[in-house]
Amino acid sequence: MPRTRFLSKAPIASACAGTAAALALFASAPVAADEQSESDIETEVETEELSKGEEKLAKLLEGRVAGEPVRCIRNRLNGQLRTIEDTAYVYGRGNTIYVQRTRDPGQIDRSNVLVSQQFNGTRLCKLDVVTAVDRLTGLFRGAVFFEDFVPYTRVEEDGEAS
Repeated sequence: MPRTRFLSKAPIASACAGTAAALALFASAPVAADEQSESDIETEVETEELSKGEEKLAKLLEGRVAGEPVRCIRNRLNGQLRTIEDTAYVYGRGNTIYVQRTRDPGQIDRSNVLVSQQFNGTRLCKLDVVTAVDRLTGLFRGAVFFEDFVPYTRVEEDGEAS
């Protein structure tokens, strides 16, 4: 029959105190590292060039002005959707288009199809349940979490207004 051994409380207490001290030391280190990395990130962002997706979106938005973000947009069955890899979804056409960057734009992929379970059949909203499905296999690729939609409206030039 195996014997159970109990440790005295003294070694356990000193081990806990040592562990607590080590955790306190490690817990303070990430704070300093975060402060340093934030300044490094700011420097990198200033010197970093635009990604291909950001360049494509910037070209699409030329001559347009951003409006107040909205929670929902009208969803037409024949509405146009453009996918800009790792950047945004662009809804609509004509004078006003809506840019949806999502919470994780890095997951935006042209090979995915968006499937939504809308709460309102005529509008697409920030809180609708949207999933990405692989276009070829039909397999689930992940959930898509929308942010507010940002409208961009074409600006009339002085010559066009007359």
